[in-house]
Amino acid sequence: MKIDLHCHTTLSDGSLGIEESIAEAKRNSLDCIAITDHDTLSSLSRSNILGQRYGVSVIPAVEFSAFDGARKNKAHIICYMPKKPDRLEGLCARTTDFRKKRGLIMANKVVEKYKISLDHIARYSAGSKAIYKCHIMHALMDYGYATKLYGALHKEIFNMDSGLCAEEVRKEMDEYPEVRFVLQLVHSAGGIAVLAHPKVYDNFALLEELAENGDIDGVEVWHQSINSEGEKCLLEIAEKYDLITTGGSDFHGFYNHKAKPLGSNLTPLESLTKMQKMQNISKKEINV
Repeated sequence: MKIDLHCHTTLSDGSLGIEESIAEAKRNSLDCIAITDHDTLSSLSRSNILGQRYGVSVIPAVEFSAFDGARKNKAHIICYMPKKPDRLEGLCARTTDFRKKRGLIMANKVVEKYKISLDHIARYSAGSKAIYKCHIMHALMDYGYATKLYGALHKEIFNMDSGLCAEEVRKEMDEYPEVRFVLQLVHSAGGIAVLAHPKVYDNFALLEELAENGDIDGVEVWHQSINSEGEKCLLEIAEKYDLITTGGSDFHGFYNHKAKPLGSNLTPLESLTKMQKMQNISKKEINV
């Protein structure tokens, strides 16, 4: 059983659409995936229909951007299988609204300095809920200002301390909701809350704190950012607090930071079974 519980589509900052992503999952012999687009649940109904068509189970999910105020760090929370997804729509709308505004400001700054057009950036952000950095970089690559997404030009524009759009990058982070608020909302919606890729934003201390207080249900252990030592640490924390352990490719297609196809990191079947039991979902209901 091959299960990848972390992938993104063009609804946020992935380069493949919902159907393309599900078709790619089928080609990669995946049995089950979760589409975890940033701060949007827009994939839910269509991904379920397309999953049935392609014979791939699609877990309803969303990856929330959050802020750990105590440590001044970002944190990402993935909500899986929400029973009342409508309760999450308000937060999704607020986050995507300010992200959209910040993205437009960044795009305008880039257009002023580099001879590209907003229309060309919009070509890549059209299907998304906001303008992401990858959309701006893709347009810059088309015009020959860069040959890769995450190189010197990306740093020149988006570095939080010295980049052309540093102020917008910092403000975007400051406007993310507090991580505990996100967790409360996920649980009020009947969802399972998993801390995504703790290594990326150095969330190990946050994980321990949340786990000790019973505020988090699981942790993403198998991710492109982690090494064997970090994996061992996360597994020890998960065992200590009886957390669900998940894994996923964090697939973004062409917009990946690293070359990672769908299925490059997987979730154990026992973890998915545990999630199903928590939600009182039978194997038959999600075809696993």
